Amino acid sequence: MIASSFRTSAAVFAVIILHVGALDTFIAAVYEHAVILPKTTVTPVSQDDAFLLMNKNIDILERAIKQAAKQGAQIIVTPEDALYGWTFTRETIFPYLEDVPDPQANWIPCQDSNRFGYTPVQVRLSCLAKNNSIYVLANMGDKKPCNRHNSMCPPNGYYQYNTNVVYDAEGKLVARYHKYHLYSEPQFDVPEKPELVTFNTTFGRFGIFTCFDIFFHDPAVTLVKDFHVDTILFPTAWMNVLPLLTAIEFHSAWAVGMRVNLLAANTHNIHMNMTGSGIYAPQSPKVYHHDMETELGKLLLAEVDSRPRNSPAYPTAVNWSAHATTIRPFPGKKNTFRAFISRDAFNFTELFENAGNLTVCQKDLCCHLSYRMLGKEEDEVYALGAFSGLHGRRRKEYWQVCTMLKCKTTNLTTCGRPVETASTRFEMFSLSGTFGTEYVIPEVLLTKIHLSPGKFEVLQDGRLVNKNGPSEPILTVSLFGRWYAKDSSSIPGGTSNSATTYLLIPILLMIVAWQIL
Repeated sequence: MIASSFRTSAAVFAVIILHVGALDTFIAAVYEHAVILPKTTVTPVSQDDAFLLMNKNIDILERAIKQAAKQGAQIIVTPEDALYGWTFTRETIFPYLEDVPDPQANWIPCQDSNRFGYTPVQVRLSCLAKNNSIYVLANMGDKKPCNRHNSMCPPNGYYQYNTNVVYDAEGKLVARYHKYHLYSEPQFDVPEKPELVTFNTTFGRFGIFTCFDIFFHDPAVTLVKDFHVDTILFPTAWMNVLPLLTAIEFHSAWAVGMRVNLLAANTHNIHMNMTGSGIYAPQSPKVYHHDMETELGKLLLAEVDSRPRNSPAYPTAVNWSAHATTIRPFPGKKNTFRAFISRDAFNFTELFENAGNLTVCQKDLCCHLSYRMLGKEEDEVYALGAFSGLHGRRRKEYWQVCTMLKCKTTNLTTCGRPVETASTRFEMFSLSGTFGTEYVIPEVLLTKIHLSPGKFEVLQDGRLVNKNGPSEPILTVSLFGRWYAKDSSSIPGGTSNSATTYLLIPILLMIVAWQIL
């Protein structure tokens, strides 16, 4: 993890110098994009053909950017991999890459297109921002030359990075971020260290990271805790994995748990289970989108607080274990059983009655649930589960999870398997856990993959409770904790040069989604 007094001081100073014309709210936009993908090939295309494909995708993004600007949006986030997709090797991605300079170069590509060589993508993105007077975040590939005599330098003489760029309303490059935690991306390299990228505007302080980065302390948590950003810009190519890791479920919960705005733009590909974008505030989702029925993109807009910490509605800090550590485990039947969510072995106990108080433990984590159903459906079974340990096949990230979920069937061995519909409504629920970490996020997912804005809250003592009447039918109610200090050491990502890897990537991505997540 990264920490320094200088970094914190610099962050505070940057907040102080924001000029007087600051806005209390702003209009944010995110666009879920159905990417036009390249034809499958194991040999690189020409640079012209690569730009031709990227131009087709930018044509679609342009329409969304213009529409967002016309509706008053001051910033728009577009997805990860939006310009060219994700199925590449190091060799086949290379024609799509450009050299993205440091923002300190003070460069407006739209006005000085030849300054950094061949940069047609950056020029077009800059012009889109400038001509529509809107901040634009786009995800693209960056290439950086290196000394081939250096053992760390790749064979082709370039480092290749999954990169976010941000252009301001004048078209100037104001931010560049290289993704650190790669997720089955053999075409890209891992930066030397996590980059902590922020920029200031009249409508708040922004931080940036990409997709899988959200699971780790750096850069995600550091940007919020030490750099005091108001809003995170989050492009992603997220494959939904029930019951805990659908995009809208996890991202909205992260915004609540971290008490920060999150603008999440996902790619849209229903064949890869990719959908789910939203504009999420610390209190509740502002707007979200989940669509597994069509192959269409979607533009979302919402007004959000520029500096949510200054809002009277800003949620207070939560002590996630305060309640759970002061009560004794609820007495009950000794009916704990083991079942799996992905590869994680949870301890579960069934919700036998229409109402009750239950406790289930695993290692140092005990999960407590009080609940009352409106009526228990005969063909539906719910269970309370606990997991504390290194997660997934890789066993690198330490999770602590308390979850009440609907089982796939009445057979208890199916508890934890994906299920998309439910009929049982809850009049009341209260979930808490003896978490060893302060980093916990609250998830509530309803039938047919919907969120529940305004229908639940987190109390200061760590209880996740419903409010404003009975719930809609529930799939999961969860407290998802990340204990970063217990992570096993690892080098993120991975690179490969083989054509065989390239051909297997679509299959590998789906396997990874189910086995790692």
